[in-house]
Amino acid sequence: MDHFLYKDGALCAEDVPVADIAAQVGTPFYLYSSATLLSHFKAMDDALAWSDHLVCFAMKSLSNQAVLKLLGDAGAGMDVVSAGEYKRARAAGVPGDRIVFSGVGKTREEMRIALEGGIRQFNVESEPEMAALSDVATSLGVVAPITVRVNPDVDAKTHAKIATGKAENKFGIPISRAREVYAMAAALPGLQVVGIDVHIGSQLTDLDPFGLAYDKVAELTETLRADGHTITRLDLGGGLGIPYRAGNDHPPTPAAYGKLVQEKVGHLGCEIEVEPGRLLTGNAGLLVAQVIYVKQGEDRQFLILDAAMNDLIRPAMYEAHHDIIPVVQPAPGVDPVQYDIVGPVCESGDTFAKHRTMTPLQDGALVAFRSAGAYGAVMASEYNSRPLIPEVLVQGDQFAVIRARPTFDEMINRDTIPEWL
Repeated sequence: MDHFLYKDGALCAEDVPVADIAAQVGTPFYLYSSATLLSHFKAMDDALAWSDHLVCFAMKSLSNQAVLKLLGDAGAGMDVVSAGEYKRARAAGVPGDRIVFSGVGKTREEMRIALEGGIRQFNVESEPEMAALSDVATSLGVVAPITVRVNPDVDAKTHAKIATGKAENKFGIPISRAREVYAMAAALPGLQVVGIDVHIGSQLTDLDPFGLAYDKVAELTETLRADGHTITRLDLGGGLGIPYRAGNDHPPTPAAYGKLVQEKVGHLGCEIEVEPGRLLTGNAGLLVAQVIYVKQGEDRQFLILDAAMNDLIRPAMYEAHHDIIPVVQPAPGVDPVQYDIVGPVCESGDTFAKHRTMTPLQDGALVAFRSAGAYGAVMASEYNSRPLIPEVLVQGDQFAVIRARPTFDEMINRDTIPEWL
């Protein structure tokens, strides 16, 4: 469900015509719907209503402070993977006791920042990290609450680049060594074990891998409790997929996921934490672009847009599909045509879609990439010296630019030429 619909022939974000925003902001730009973000958060929150729980938004999917404040004010926690994300969450008003710190390479400085600013827990991923965190916490005279991220060696059946729960992946500690690692954690003076963490991947469209992983977590919980550890929280990660192809993709619902969690670990009496990212933001965002040229090739037509791979890297990096729709609703009965949809960056990889069937478009037409709210703006770059594009948030009949497009001078003047040149 989202709030991007045609009204009287014009694509609207909630109650604002997308073309009106484009006229004021310029293209390309990212566009987010407050109503969609909140409805997706509520769906996951309601799915876990049977338990004490916290839905921690995975900020790596979309880290604009306006979005963080919107979700934080609704009761969301935050899952961060860097000091920068931690500081963004705090700047958006999210209290430290609702922030969990994940990631395989936390530095001592990042640990210090989070411990001094307040943290719900660290999801620890290795013994060296565990020892470092104990040292930092002890030096500050505090105790760091931790879960240990276990790697259950479960195939998430997703894209290889976003699978995180198989034995060859860099994430977590092999579940076969969990008892030994938890014993080490209990012996370190600066740590307090509070639970178990697991995360097997992103964009999962089948509940079975979750079930396999959570069965292993449930068994481990019982074993660790028998060893004398206090396990009161289960951080079950994120990864529930979203529909990217309208009418064709039907991933499990948050309600079905919540029922599975209850079946697998509900009997343990633990507080449940989940870390959805894409689920909350993916279908809450559009990338709006303009057609620069329609170019006739040898055996195909190219639709050349002013958005490029530096603005939305997912198709180039993951072979990802995004539905691309015209901002003006096609008239009935118009015969579609096929385009290769590309950007202006000087790489053949700057291709969004091949042989995509669309209504005929002309130079200057506006198009919208659906499902672009996750891993869009956060992964953008200034490749080819193209300025980062704006982000816009809509609420009802109003909109605001929540990150402005830098000028060329602002981008260029960040460079410093040494005096000796």
